[in-house]
Amino acid sequence: MRRRTLLAAALGPLAARAEGFPARPLRIIVPFAPGGSGDITARLVAKYIEDTTGQPVVVDNRPGANGVIGTMAVRQATADGYTLLLATTSTHSANPSTVRDLPYDPERDFTTVGFFGSNGSYLLVRPDSPWRDVAALVAAAKAKPDGVYFGHFNASSRVPGELLNVMAGTRLQGVPYRTIGAAFADLLAGRLDLIFVDTTAGDAYLRQGQLRALAITRQGRWDRWPDLPALSETWPDFVLTGFLGIAVPAATPAEVAQRLNALVNAAILAEPARGRLVEFGFVPEALDLPRIAELVRIEREKWARFVRLAGIEPE
Repeated sequence: MRRRTLLAAALGPLAARAEGFPARPLRIIVPFAPGGSGDITARLVAKYIEDTTGQPVVVDNRPGANGVIGTMAVRQATADGYTLLLATTSTHSANPSTVRDLPYDPERDFTTVGFFGSNGSYLLVRPDSPWRDVAALVAAAKAKPDGVYFGHFNASSRVPGELLNVMAGTRLQGVPYRTIGAAFADLLAGRLDLIFVDTTAGDAYLRQGQLRALAITRQGRWDRWPDLPALSETWPDFVLTGFLGIAVPAATPAEVAQRLNALVNAAILAEPARGRLVEFGFVPEALDLPRIAELVRIEREKWARFVRLAGIEPE
C-alpha cells in the first residue's frame, strides 16, 4: 500500500503537466561503456519512460575521460529536456576533485532530476586468488611492495584502491583502463589482482562464480551477502558509496525538469526497475528537486574529503 501511495505521489505532477512534453524521442547519454551499473539502470528507466509516454528513449553510450566526454555532450545540448545525462558518482561527486580544469560544474551546469539511491562497491578477486580475506591481501601486499595491481576505469573505482593504500599502509599499483569491460577482462585473465566495482556491475560476476568478493565499501554488512565483511569493520572511516541519477542542463525549463522528476521517480518505484535497484543495493525513493540537489551536494563534499585523504592529485 505504501509503495502504491508513493507511486501515486510521484505521478501527481506528471498528470498535471501531461500536455506537450515529451512530444518527440528522448536520449539518455551514459558517459561510460555498456555493461556498467549506469548503463543497466539507465536502460530500465528508459524503458519505463518509453512505455509511459509512448516516445522512444535512446540510450547513447559516450565513454571516455572519466565520464567527461558524455557529460559535456549533455552540457552542450539544447536545454529542452530531450537530452538527459546518466549522472554518477564519477561525473558529479569525484571528478570535481580528481580532474584538473574540469570543464563543467555539476551543480552549476546541471539540474539532477532523478536520484536512484546509493550503493557500495565490491572488492573483487578471481576465484583462484590466494587471498581469502582482506587481511591476507594486505599482508601479501606488504610483503611484496609494488607487486599487487588493481584496475580502475573511473574515479569511483580508483579512490577505494588508493584509500586502502593510505589506511592499510600498502602500495597497491593502480592500472588505468578506458572501460569497465577491459578492466574485468584483465582481472579474469590474471593480468590484474583485484578491482573495486559497484555492486550493480559486479553482481553478475559474483552470481556466476567468475569472481569472488573479499569485502564491500558500504556502511555495515549487506543482508544479501551477510558473510561478506564491510571494510568499515577494520577501518571505521572506510565507507564509500556512490549514486546514480538523471540530470539535464541547468537551463532546462523548470516545468520540464519537474515533469522529468515525476517520470524518473515513477520509473524507479515501478517494477522491474525497483526490484533490480534493490537487488543491486540501492534504496529507491521518490525525491523532489530540492532534496536531490542537497544529496548531490553532500555526495560531492564526501568524495572531496576521501580524495584528499587518499592523496590523489587532480590530473
